[in-house]
Amino acid sequence: MPKTPSISYSITVRLELPAGGSAISQLTSAVEAGGGVVTALDVSASGHDRLQIDVTCAASDTEHAEELVTRLGELPGVTVRKVSDRTFLMHLGGTIEMAAKHPIRNRDDLSMVYTPGVARVCEAIAANPEDARRLTIKRNAIAVVTDGSAVLGLGNIGPAAALPVMEGKAALFKRFAGIDAWPLCLDTQDSDAIVAIVKAVAPGFAGINLEDISAPRCFDIEARLRETLDIPVFHDDQHGTAIVVLAALRNALRVVDKGLPDVRVVLSGAGAAGTAILRTLLAAGCRNVVVTDVAGVVHSERPGLDPSLQWVAEATNPEGLSGGLQDVMVGADVFIGVSAPNILEGKDVAAMADGAVVFALANPVPEIDPGVAMQHASVVATGRSDYPNQINNVLAFPGVFRGLLDAAATRIDTSLLVAAAEALAGVVGDDELNANYIIPSVFHADVHTAVAAAVREEAAAPAAPDPAAGAAESR
Repeated sequence: MPKTPSISYSITVRLELPAGGSAISQLTSAVEAGGGVVTALDVSASGHDRLQIDVTCAASDTEHAEELVTRLGELPGVTVRKVSDRTFLMHLGGTIEMAAKHPIRNRDDLSMVYTPGVARVCEAIAANPEDARRLTIKRNAIAVVTDGSAVLGLGNIGPAAALPVMEGKAALFKRFAGIDAWPLCLDTQDSDAIVAIVKAVAPGFAGINLEDISAPRCFDIEARLRETLDIPVFHDDQHGTAIVVLAALRNALRVVDKGLPDVRVVLSGAGAAGTAILRTLLAAGCRNVVVTDVAGVVHSERPGLDPSLQWVAEATNPEGLSGGLQDVMVGADVFIGVSAPNILEGKDVAAMADGAVVFALANPVPEIDPGVAMQHASVVATGRSDYPNQINNVLAFPGVFRGLLDAAATRIDTSLLVAAAEALAGVVGDDELNANYIIPSVFHADVHTAVAAAVREEAAAPAAPDPAAGAAESR
């Protein structure tokens, strides 16, 4: 797959060069010839004979950025003085901060924000613990909890290296939903310890967002915390992905004029995301899902079937299909991949039914080159930002938690995920819908308010039996 320049690999190169001559005109040409994109060119200092110019450009990765710097330095009369990585500059000192809601200008302010006035508030909460939601940050605060065991596509990099991701998540909560989120990176990967720690800190929060915890431990941790805590526990790698996938699939099927109960879905990947997607699809009315993993189709008769997959085998594959991924792709209406890169070829998509829908969501390298998939499928979505129809969890989790906090919710079930997905799908109007626009932008003004409203309404409704509860019980 050809590499595309990205702002996430944006650099600013400070150059010194002669004031006269053709050197300035060659800067942009040198970057473009090297496959980069110049996004800004600024004269930062000037003298009679020399100029100082800052060239900002986008590269496709770190090595490519270094190549562009070399090209610039090789131009006649040009000297490279400094190179700044704009992403690293943004993360200097972290990306979030705590801010006071009230100014502390004098002794009176101090005595009310802190001692002695704060003691009266403490006594009120001690007498009525429910007042903590009204009189503290608790009602608008969530903890973003990780052990660093499955961070993005980087794997088990540990809690310190996971902190920039958790900071970013907290920034997104604030930007899109006005929620105060606090990163908690735990220096343990023991499930019992994680459950105990989260339980101990829970009094200060109205919700828990589990993030980047490896499967299958994440299932156990989530289930135990839900049983223990009286605040909602949301695992974004599972539930956020499931919401956005269902929303996008609803609209993709509108494009190809098919109904969810009538299609055969091939789901590649039975880990955290795959299991949550499956549960949500079934709850939304999908009747025919075939799940595959590295050992092929998941079915009850498969030799050596892991016990964690027993529920999957019982709840899926009504036609009793077997074999490998390529076998069950034949005639399938929908492919959803949350698994591994480059496991499909164009001929596999060509073998699908007419009006095929392909969601190749492995990131950063999807299950099939999106350009190849587009040659055969009617609708294609990926997890990448450089193709249309990006399946991005940020479309879901801010609005979900806004709705949960507003409703003072104590639970999350599959019906809530489906409600969020339906609201998200509905943001794309009939006059906007097409094969390259099945899911709205995260910056769409209605996304987070629509999701929050649907979640708030569903959270306030009486709890109903979860039609996919067996998935959690089997784990």
